[in-house]
Amino acid sequence: MCTVCGCGTGETRIGAFGGGKPPARARPTPGTTRAWRPLASPTVITGSTTPLHGDAAATNATQDAAARETRAPPHPQRLDFGTGPARAHAPGLSQGQMLKIERDILGKNDTRAAGNRAWLRARSIFALNLVSSPGSGKTSLLVRTLQALGGRVPAAVIEGDQQTEFDAERIRATGVPALQINTGKGCHLDADMVARALPRMALADGSLLLIENVGNLVCPAAFDLGEAHKVVILSVTEGEDKPLKYPDMFAAADLLLLNKVDLLPYLSFDTARAIDYALRINPRLRVIRSSATSGEGIDEWLAWIDAGLAAACASARPA
Repeated sequence: MCTVCGCGTGETRIGAFGGGKPPARARPTPGTTRAWRPLASPTVITGSTTPLHGDAAATNATQDAAARETRAPPHPQRLDFGTGPARAHAPGLSQGQMLKIERDILGKNDTRAAGNRAWLRARSIFALNLVSSPGSGKTSLLVRTLQALGGRVPAAVIEGDQQTEFDAERIRATGVPALQINTGKGCHLDADMVARALPRMALADGSLLLIENVGNLVCPAAFDLGEAHKVVILSVTEGEDKPLKYPDMFAAADLLLLNKVDLLPYLSFDTARAIDYALRINPRLRVIRSSATSGEGIDEWLAWIDAGLAAACASARPA
């Protein structure tokens, strides 16, 4: 979570420009972090328990965290910093302080995301937030998708990376416009970044907007951008245990693209086990096997997109 990595206030650069209004204050909402834990396990949690001055909520949360720490017996071979109220650790911050920071950041982000969603819905724009670890094949899959669409659907892409416009240039080479957001030290896109990008893109009504998030299986799970769906991409070169190691991302997604399946003959990757792990985290998750190289699954993926476009257009019509 961003209270750990400090990426909530990155060095964002959108295209060749920047600026924009700061987000309005909003009422905090609960965090979305979750976990899959197969066994009850003893836990050691470390960190300061100093309360925030004058903040009763943070104090209560801190006291609760302290009580949990007191109850948790030590384990000689493992340190687990993921079971307190904030389910994370940052040097010098208590669990209560971290929880308050997380709620403040996500509360503001959720308000901004709701604005994005209303803006997109009013224009019947179907927006997807593509999330994955680095090297999963997101950009190659996007290129293949846009080539397969062949211009029959107006489309645009937002590319998120810490630095460079390499991926945006690959998208633009297909003839589809792309806007690059460089996040600086930030490890994910947030709703305010997307809100600043949307007015610059001249998106057509009834179009498809594909948002390629920064490669990261952790932070993007918690940040709603205003998209219709999160699509998580897991390549078969990564290991089938990723859904259990990074459960928040698979819990937040509606579709899993199991990618690079053309490489399966050369790997020991167990597809059935990977899908089983993902469905343990999120039983409603739809799974499509895909390959930008062989084209496997592309038709099914496009059919899923077409259904979403139709639903976006239908929802925007007056009753």
